[in-house]
Amino acid sequence: MGTTPTEVMAFPNIRAIVRDNGTAEVVVAGNSRIVPAGDSVQELRNSALALIVGEAQTLQRPVRARIEDPEGHGELIVHPDNRIESVSYDPRQTRRRAEAPETTPKAAGPAIIETVPAPEPVAAPATASPVDAQPWPPAPATVAPEPLSAAVVEEAAPTRRSLKETSFLVSAPVLEPATQGWRGTLTRLGLRMDPSEEEFAEREDIRTVSQHWPGPRTIAVVNRKGGANKTPTVVMLSAILARYSGAATVAWDNNESQGTLGWRTEKGSHDRSVLDLIDASTELLSPSTNAAEIAKFVHHQTADKFDVLRSDENEEGDHEVTADEVDIAHQVLTRYYRLVVMDSGNTARAANWRRMIDHTNQLVVPVTAIEDRAEAARLTLQTLESRGGHDAELARGAVVIVSESTDAKRSMSGEALKRAKDEALRIADGFAPFVHAVVRIPYDPALVNGPIRYEALQPATQRAWLAAAAAVAAGF
Repeated sequence: MGTTPTEVMAFPNIRAIVRDNGTAEVVVAGNSRIVPAGDSVQELRNSALALIVGEAQTLQRPVRARIEDPEGHGELIVHPDNRIESVSYDPRQTRRRAEAPETTPKAAGPAIIETVPAPEPVAAPATASPVDAQPWPPAPATVAPEPLSAAVVEEAAPTRRSLKETSFLVSAPVLEPATQGWRGTLTRLGLRMDPSEEEFAEREDIRTVSQHWPGPRTIAVVNRKGGANKTPTVVMLSAILARYSGAATVAWDNNESQGTLGWRTEKGSHDRSVLDLIDASTELLSPSTNAAEIAKFVHHQTADKFDVLRSDENEEGDHEVTADEVDIAHQVLTRYYRLVVMDSGNTARAANWRRMIDHTNQLVVPVTAIEDRAEAARLTLQTLESRGGHDAELARGAVVIVSESTDAKRSMSGEALKRAKDEALRIADGFAPFVHAVVRIPYDPALVNGPIRYEALQPATQRAWLAAAAAVAAGF
């Protein structure tokens, strides 16, 4: 049996309201029901229709719904069995850019969809076909076009396009669900959640450091003052770039004589250094030499997946690397590695220091939260900028890394720790107007003494170093 007209008219008044600000509600007999929030107008439409279908199912009666939204208006017949028939739909006319704007703008109000009781169900018109989903907006009814003159038809004829100008492939990025925090927990429980802003920013940093660039890239880590965290910076940047990009990466201790990079990293099964590599450069640069031969001269970091080229560790310390030797070593390394991260000494006037700058693509200036370290960093940048040309460009595009990791901090009181953080912030703010980026690194005992391992760092420290590496990679 069908529903009688009297029963249909008894159906309470329903209004579905969709607003441009991302909210919506359904009003039934004066009682408002909030529509679940959606990321788009279409999601709000679907949620509103779902509530209307629920009311139709409760009363077991079809209803006729008058819909209106920013795109148009029309009518639907909503059935209790989740079928929706399109009666009509008229899209709203879009203002053309050529039209003059109105002198008085209209106030933006909510888009209102009013639902009224439907009459006795009758055979649906030929243009209204039942569907399983909620179609909103429904397809407009087909209207026979008015006959056009031959001249108009000829003018409106579309231009045939070449198949080379189109493609069926869509390369839109895929947003993976959240994996961290409470959003990640809900995702693992079966409720897919988008990542938070923090997780999205971390993914963007990972994407940045995971790139491969055409040709090798050289990073120079410099500060004229010792104890400025140059060596930990070299290790961390090398570990992160190698870990995420998969590119062959080498950390090179370009100290004039003896450096400390070899002390803070894993030692291989040999004692060779940069001087041994230079002596074997002719063989290493030969086209017939196998790529694996470089392993005889570098020390592989088994956990962090990069290699270390140590400085000369001769106890005499009587050999200073020359500019020509830097050229030779750099030529060899850029044949076997895509990324070269160079540690440096404290003498900006040294020949090997200056030649290192000539080969550098991205400058990194580490500094601890101590005034004399910050002043030495400023003077280093000032010296490079005063030289002009390539050196000045490196100074202006430098990444400054302000680290709180100092040995003295282990014995600091709570008030002293706060002062150290404030000092780090002051130093970071002071460098910000003059360089490409400034990144702050929190204190971490794993960076103070002994071999440095990425996995030994606290999560907050790992995240900060990832941001630093992304700032460096962005400069490539």
